[in-house]
Amino acid sequence: METPDASTHGHDLAVTLLSQLEHAISDSPGMFVLGLSGLQGSGKSTLSSALAGLANARGWHAAVLSLDDVYLTRAQRQRLAADVHPLLMTRGVPGTHDLGLLNQVMSELPHASPAHPVALPRFDKGMDDRAPADTWPVLTRPPRLLILEGWCVGVPVEDEVALATPVNALERDEDPDGRWREWVNQNLVHYQPLWRRLDALIVLLAPSWDIVLAWRSEAEQKLRQSGAAHTMDAQAMRRFVQHYERISRLAMLTLPSRADILVPLDESRHVMPGPP
Repeated sequence: METPDASTHGHDLAVTLLSQLEHAISDSPGMFVLGLSGLQGSGKSTLSSALAGLANARGWHAAVLSLDDVYLTRAQRQRLAADVHPLLMTRGVPGTHDLGLLNQVMSELPHASPAHPVALPRFDKGMDDRAPADTWPVLTRPPRLLILEGWCVGVPVEDEVALATPVNALERDEDPDGRWREWVNQNLVHYQPLWRRLDALIVLLAPSWDIVLAWRSEAEQKLRQSGAAHTMDAQAMRRFVQHYERISRLAMLTLPSRADILVPLDESRHVMPGPP
């Protein structure tokens, strides 16, 4: 487990990370699948884009897939909310992603060609629904590097005993019998085979859970400025992030030991210096 010596999330950090993975990617017999995990607002999208750009510049065709782009449709989540638990209307937790779609795309990418193009799913957060399929980007050649990024990438299933105690007001007041969090944890089981498809895992480690509200609020402000149809005020945002607190805390506890490369961040998303 290594800590990169870099100061920012952008180009410099991407250079450092890619240099650490250079031999593994070069020696891989096929598509190298790189997991990138980090809590909401930690800079995963920015870093993924920088890594892909550098890889392409080196001649390694690269593609990025995000868990955010394979959310279930709004209609599918409405059905879950009606049939299982109202909290499942909110996208993000395990069980609200289309794992079948994601695994299908990952399996097809090594065989992408002009005769068999592969479309990469996209989700429109402003509309809170999957983007029309005819707007998805299409690959016509297999990537050497596939970056799979997401806030819960690599997270293991939680011990059922821990589920009994609410971690916040949302769980206490809106899931008093624990039915929602138990359902989410049971669905997290189905993500474990996906994590095993990763050839390496980078973890952006937040300094604390508390910073996530500020980071996620920044992203919401950008959505609001873009004229998105579905945005949240401060009170709604505080409730929103509580959906992810349990698994986020689990990630901060378990992923440092699972990471191939650990990147500890400060509150400004700068990389913390490693030990001398």
